[in-house]
Amino acid sequence: MSTTIHYPLSYDAIVVGGGHAGCEAAWALAQSGCRVLLIALSLDRIAQMSCNPSIGGIAKGHLTKEIDALGGLMARIADASAIQYRTLNASKGPAVRSSRVQCDVALYCREMLRRLSSHPNIALAEAKVEDILIENGAVTGVLVSGNIVYHARTVVLCTGTFMRGICHIGEYRFEAGRSADGVSERLSDHLARSGVRFMRLKTGTPARLSAHSLDYMQFTEQPGDDDITRLSFYEMGPMLPQRPCHIASTTPQTHAIIHEARERSPLFNGQIQGIGARYCPSIEDKIYRFADKAHHQIFIEPMGLDTDEVYPAGISSSLPFDIQLAFLHSIPGFERAHVTRPAYAVEYDALASGQMSFNMALRTLPSLFVAGQINGTSGYEEAAAQGLMAGLNAAAFLQQKDPFILRRDEAYIGVMIDDLIMRGVDEPYRMFTSRAEFRLSLREDNADLRLSDYGHQRKLLTDTDYETFRRKKEHIETLTQWLQDNKAASLDRTQLTEDEQHLVPTHGTLAQLIKMPEVTLDLLARANPTLAAFPPAVRRSVEIQAKFDGYIRRETSRIEAFVTLENRLIPPNFNYDAVHGLTTEALAKLKATQPRNFSEASRIPSMTPAALNAIWVAMKR
Repeated sequence: MSTTIHYPLSYDAIVVGGGHAGCEAAWALAQSGCRVLLIALSLDRIAQMSCNPSIGGIAKGHLTKEIDALGGLMARIADASAIQYRTLNASKGPAVRSSRVQCDVALYCREMLRRLSSHPNIALAEAKVEDILIENGAVTGVLVSGNIVYHARTVVLCTGTFMRGICHIGEYRFEAGRSADGVSERLSDHLARSGVRFMRLKTGTPARLSAHSLDYMQFTEQPGDDDITRLSFYEMGPMLPQRPCHIASTTPQTHAIIHEARERSPLFNGQIQGIGARYCPSIEDKIYRFADKAHHQIFIEPMGLDTDEVYPAGISSSLPFDIQLAFLHSIPGFERAHVTRPAYAVEYDALASGQMSFNMALRTLPSLFVAGQINGTSGYEEAAAQGLMAGLNAAAFLQQKDPFILRRDEAYIGVMIDDLIMRGVDEPYRMFTSRAEFRLSLREDNADLRLSDYGHQRKLLTDTDYETFRRKKEHIETLTQWLQDNKAASLDRTQLTEDEQHLVPTHGTLAQLIKMPEVTLDLLARANPTLAAFPPAVRRSVEIQAKFDGYIRRETSRIEAFVTLENRLIPPNFNYDAVHGLTTEALAKLKATQPRNFSEASRIPSMTPAALNAIWVAMKR
């Protein structure tokens, strides 16, 4: 038996995994003053964009902005590598508008590695973690391949798809967390011996194609925004050259090829056992679930400025390579497509629901924190947000501080973590704006107003960044008052077109004018130099608040009622067996979930008002 080697340095925390969750966890710990060791299977693939080359999207942009407001890295790295900006749902209400940034994949990884490796509190190591070392119910470190032990007082697990990962390309199967990478074969089994329960999930990715082999004359160009809004509130570095995306679509012939290969599909022949996400189906899944559709869109996204590879979003697959080639070549513009990397699906271990607490630690192992796909989520943004929260709470654990927990009314991050704990997952979880009941208050534009105080208090947000936030907040307050104090007469109407002059009334305060749907602050700014001097982001926030003031006030009342329930605490280890009138199902779920307050209890599936009232009566008794 080989000799155990104990690494001579000890750390406050070890982060296992160098994906988006692991990077944010390491950064949060380091900024909090903890000495961190980040262990990854490959340091060259830190923050690898394993699937789509973009950050943000519907609700995901909200998460990215919230990470930035708290002092995390994702938005800053995305801006530093951005080659296209787009605002999704731009024609809809402000609650559902989301930013999306196309990134240079290689540059994103390099920039993340640069920031992490330059932090004095972060050390990096390339190794495979095979076991979490536990003594007397507390984490003491990790064992890596080669029988090397690294010591730490807490561990944050951000293993992504690498625990017992199996990739599928038709009948061809190989062990990997993603193509061309390794896998952690033993960690799941070792954790299971400590009572940790797992489930199998599945995700997938499309083939990568050579741009020079595609006929772009057959595609529709999809340019980025002219009026660019960066993801980060705080950093405004130089911008890269911008690139367009393109749109193609499948054909009935494409669908017929996939139909005929059904028996060779790992999704349908029983080869894949893991559960995939309904909201991000593979192309073969789409063909069968939406049989009435003759076409499915494909978004052709460049993967960087210095690479020929493109990402055809919308056609992820686990079909055999020959079938992949056949259906790709049936798509207009793809007739001569050269595949640089085939599509594949990956199955992996994730935690069974009900084991994580609100501070992102395992209930049975309070010094072991978990974040990302191990918790049953999908997506870079969901993972990064969890990593940030796990890192902050691991630091709080080490420093014997109160946990940092965001409520559902405070952030999409709070919605996501609450959903994972109170509702659980039986498929990969993806964030949507529809999941947030207070989404008008949880907009992208006000993420810094909601969360920057927290970020500064927790030492993630620097004094310089916090001063940027304070100036914006002061400008918003100043502009809001200025609009109330100034009237329509202050406008130089000669600067407006004749049609615009008809839109803008000649009387009333500017605050009253801006409530009109057709009047914008950008329009009025052309007729008043004082208004034009306020930054666009400030004008945007003030305008949204003005136009939706009534709705926001109504939602604020609902939030107050929600917080009242949040503040109605349930004692720890409350005896639910003594509550009369609970159904067997409600009793089992209450005992398993152990809600901290009535708000959490109300969100347990199948919980009724009668059950909540019974708990309240029992507590008073």
